Amino acid sequence: MKKSYKLLSLLLVFMMVFSLMGGALAEGAVTTTAPAATGEMAGQIVILHTNDVHGAITGYAKVAALKDAYEAKGAYVLLLDAGDYSQGTVYVSSTKGANAVTLMNLAGYDAAALGNHEFDYGFAQLKTNLSSAKFPILAANVLYNGSVAFKADAVFTAPDGTKIGVFGLDTPETATKANPAMIKGVTFGTDAQLVSTAAAEVKALKAAGAKYIVCLGHLGVDGESAGHESVDVIKAVSGIDLFIDGHSHTVIDGMKNDYGTGSTMIVSTGTAFKNIGVVTIKDGKIASSLLPVTDSMTSDAAVKAKADEITAKIDAEYGAKFATTSVTLNANKDPGVRTMETNMGDIITDALVWKAEKEGVSVDAAVTNGGGIRATIKAGDITKKDINTVLPFGNTLSIVKVTGKGLLEALEASTYCTPTAVGGFPQVAGIKFTIDTTKAFDAGAKYPGSTYSAPKTINRVSIQSVGGKTFSPTATYTIVTNNFTAAGGDTYYAFAASPINYDLGIPMDEAVMEYITTALKGSVSGAYAAPQGRITVLCSACKTFSDVVSNSWYDGYVKYCVDNKLMSGTSATTFAPMKTMDRATFVTMLYALAGSPAVDVGTLKFTDVAPTAWYAKAVAWAVGKGITSGLTDTTFGPAVTMSRQQMAVFMYKNAGAPAVTGELTFSDKTAVSAWAVDAVNYCTANKLMSASGDVFNPTGNANRAMGAVVLTQLHKTAAAAATK
Repeated sequence: MKKSYKLLSLLLVFMMVFSLMGGALAEGAVTTTAPAATGEMAGQIVILHTNDVHGAITGYAKVAALKDAYEAKGAYVLLLDAGDYSQGTVYVSSTKGANAVTLMNLAGYDAAALGNHEFDYGFAQLKTNLSSAKFPILAANVLYNGSVAFKADAVFTAPDGTKIGVFGLDTPETATKANPAMIKGVTFGTDAQLVSTAAAEVKALKAAGAKYIVCLGHLGVDGESAGHESVDVIKAVSGIDLFIDGHSHTVIDGMKNDYGTGSTMIVSTGTAFKNIGVVTIKDGKIASSLLPVTDSMTSDAAVKAKADEITAKIDAEYGAKFATTSVTLNANKDPGVRTMETNMGDIITDALVWKAEKEGVSVDAAVTNGGGIRATIKAGDITKKDINTVLPFGNTLSIVKVTGKGLLEALEASTYCTPTAVGGFPQVAGIKFTIDTTKAFDAGAKYPGSTYSAPKTINRVSIQSVGGKTFSPTATYTIVTNNFTAAGGDTYYAFAASPINYDLGIPMDEAVMEYITTALKGSVSGAYAAPQGRITVLCSACKTFSDVVSNSWYDGYVKYCVDNKLMSGTSATTFAPMKTMDRATFVTMLYALAGSPAVDVGTLKFTDVAPTAWYAKAVAWAVGKGITSGLTDTTFGPAVTMSRQQMAVFMYKNAGAPAVTGELTFSDKTAVSAWAVDAVNYCTANKLMSASGDVFNPTGNANRAMGAVVLTQLHKTAAAAATK
């Protein structure tokens, strides 16, 4: 449905002279009015929404067709995006985001917010890209030299005269998640200003006659974003009817998830077109649902043709094999490049040192931020497309000279929340250091223009060696890094403050490809089969239990469970993380997490569960809640080892067996038993369980380490819900 644009009245413009940050309905704000429609959905408003598409360009044809289908039924349809469409795959990063705008134009987007990744290629490039957008870009808190950089908001008018006001917010983290050197003059406000801006927008949009207020907020619900999460805004600001969220890649269905407060519904689709969000407004009532995107969905022919053209061109240029790897190179987020050393981090930083030396620059070490490493490479062929997907930002090699004291500050700041994931987590070459997570980060003042704090003291990090020599805080070290961290991106203000800081202009992805083809002779093999011991992460569990391995995928979860008294060791010095999980132990864990409510063990009919057994109450509770009915009518099987899919079923039933959407995407999905499909889907979608690469291994044995992961996630979810 075509919508014509017109300027708001001068009165509304005048109103916003007094708003805090450029304000609502400022210069450039727009209104749209739709002609009347007929059909079975006439009179209804449908808001289709996406977020964090990250270059999954095949989805645009599907959302375009969905929009057409609703409009054909007479609904008034708005198609909105909550940011991060400019980066993620080579299909958009190869044009620095321009391809995404081209496809969004064709798909018929009505408005979009800005995400932090829209700024990856710099403000000038972003302005160029968005100059061709046929839809308004909404970002009320994004200022350039003190004025709103794009538009604050837009007002859309349905055929019956109902007005929908939409405004945009971008995470304040963008100030350091984008390259600070490339966004000079651009500001995103403080947490307090984010709230005041949202409040001003609501007030002005209501004054403009908007019946419904929608925020397109690229804020997310990650703990790393505390203080400026979407939930922080809606708790502080009343009057927002719908908050379409992005940034944290969370799947949130406003009808099912306890994220909204008061009258505000919050929704988010995940990432990469996992779902399309559908919000309907009928007779004044707002309802939400998530539509899983599948191959069988109808696609708009014109949008699909353009996406296919882009794909074919990129595949022809980037798809040729240039090397092989016999090992999977791990770039998982958590546990992975944002929480620990990985073999992917090792090979990238080795490549940085090698390339700098080839250019005649003698360096002591390399540092790159884990958040800049975006994809795992599986064993097999390696293409240019693979490397570009791992390193999509177009970053270049930079050289900084820092004192040992400055290097300590950089590493302390960038691991302030370890083992919780953070994008600044350092992957390194030429440095051996230790992070002691049993000690608290001693936060000082916020870095200039940043959401991150400088360390008041060096409390958690100790450096053992740099460049093969014993570390000295008074020595000066030459570090090769990327231009993002060199400019103070993420937590690396200590690098930006270096008096010697220059860019070699060599793209990181090209340096890595050259290292693999030349230094490794086109073959990644055993030397990179596992992390090489550059980073040691200490936790209370590692110190307590001799069999808990630092830097393992489970040590942080064991720590959490021990610290919160959710699990204990098998002895004073052992945890037995790889010991198989039996049925009695797992139901006892779930029972304890539920608060160990009173139960009647006399109702049990299992011959293998004595009323005095340590697990009897837990079994009775689990049966009463419908988690299990036993192995047979008369046996429970307390000592029987659980498979991974059986563990998933217990957790799924413990949650009440909610309806699930989407399809399993694991390479071994056909091995998941029919009775466990919904449970595995639920557990993986809610991060209670995960795959290794793309393999879920449903019939493999569950173990105590997996139990620690499950208890941690369930306990954190319950704790988060209790604070809302």
